Amino acid sequence: MKPIRQTKTGRAAGFTLIEFLLGSTLLLIIIIGTLSLYGRSNKVSVDQTQFSEVQHDVRSAMYLISRDARMAGVGLLPDITGYGIEGVNAYSPAPETADSLKLMGNFDDPLALHIESYQGSAATAFLFDYELENAPYDCPDFYENRTVLVMSPSCPGCYSFRFIAENMLSGCGSGTAHVNFPPGQAPGINPPGGLSDTNCEPDCWDNGIITMAQIKYYWLDTTGNAADYPNIGNLDAGHGYLGIPNVLYLSTNEDTDQAEGIHMPLAMNIENLQFEYNGDFDMDGNGQLDGFQPWDNANWTILATDDDATRQTKKERLSRISQIRVQVLGRTARPFLTVNKTPIADVQVYRRPAISDSPGATGPTPDDWRRRFLLESTATVRNNALVIYNTGAR
Repeated sequence: MKPIRQTKTGRAAGFTLIEFLLGSTLLLIIIIGTLSLYGRSNKVSVDQTQFSEVQHDVRSAMYLISRDARMAGVGLLPDITGYGIEGVNAYSPAPETADSLKLMGNFDDPLALHIESYQGSAATAFLFDYELENAPYDCPDFYENRTVLVMSPSCPGCYSFRFIAENMLSGCGSGTAHVNFPPGQAPGINPPGGLSDTNCEPDCWDNGIITMAQIKYYWLDTTGNAADYPNIGNLDAGHGYLGIPNVLYLSTNEDTDQAEGIHMPLAMNIENLQFEYNGDFDMDGNGQLDGFQPWDNANWTILATDDDATRQTKKERLSRISQIRVQVLGRTARPFLTVNKTPIADVQVYRRPAISDSPGATGPTPDDWRRRFLLESTATVRNNALVIYNTGAR
C-alpha cells in the first residue's frame, strides 16, 4: 500500500482552496462552453428543419399545380374550351391578396361513354352496346358517386353536369346499359364560368358523350377563417377544412363519398400564391404571345349575367391562354432562432416580398425574422381541347 505523502510539517498533502477554486472555474468554463455549443447547434438544427419543411411544402404545391395547369381543358369540346381555366386576382384577403385558380378537364380518367338515346322526362341515358364492357374500369363502382359532364357534339353549346348516385348505373355485363340522372345540376364545386345545364332538347343528347368533369380549385387560406371565403361551400372539418392560416387547398368535386366535394389541404406554411397568364390576348391573329399579366377579373371572368356576345368574347380570349406562371411563397412557421435581430440593409429574406401585383411587407417593422422560400415555374397549357375520344357519329 502506497503511503500517504507527508509535508515537511508532517501533515497529509491535499488541494488548497485556491487550487480547488481554479479547478472548479476551469470545469465550469468547459461545461458552459459545451452547453453553449450544444444550444447553438440545436438552434441551427431547428432553423434548418423549419426551412426544409417550407421547401418541401412549396415544391409539393408547385408540382401539383403545374401538373394540372398543363392539363387544363383536356377532353372538353372546342365550343366550351374557354371554360377550362378561371382565375381570381387578389382572392384572399389583404395584405397577401393571394390569387386562386380553377381548372376543369378530364385529368385522370379518359372516359367516353356514348349515348344512343336520351329520355328527357326520365333523365335516362341509354348507352350503345358494349360501352361499359369496353371501358377499363370496375363497373359500377368506378361510376357511382361521381360528377360527370354530358356534352353534345351535334348541338353546339349543349352541356350539362350530372351526378351518378349509387344504383343509378345499370347494364354492367348484362342487360341494356343506361344511366339515370337525378334532376337538376350536380352539386359541388361550381364549374368555371358558372357553366351549368343549358336545357337543350332531349334529341341533342343522342350520340352525346359522358365524361368525367373534374374541377380542381387551388386557393390559399391566409386567415384560417371560413367566412373570408364565402363562395366556397362546405368549409368545415367534415369536408377537410382545417381552419388554420397559410394552408394551400385543392377543392374538388372528385370525391366518391359525397356529392358536394371535398377540400384537400395540400401544403402548410404557404404565405402567398400568385398566377400570371400569357397568350395572344389581343386576338390580332398573329399568334404572338402578349406577355404575362394577372387575371383580369372584370374582363376575363365569365358571368351568368353576360350576354352572348360578351360570353363569346371572353371564351375566345381564355381559349388563347398558352402559359400560366405559378409563384408559390413559403414561410417558416416560427421566427428563426439564429438570426441577429438587427436588420441588415438590403437583406429582405425575413420579410414578405412583393410578388406579381401582390405588395410586399411595409411599415416600420416589416421584418418578422421568418425565413422565406419562393419558387416560380411556368406551365404550358398544352392539352387545351385535346381530343381524347371520338366525338363523331357512330
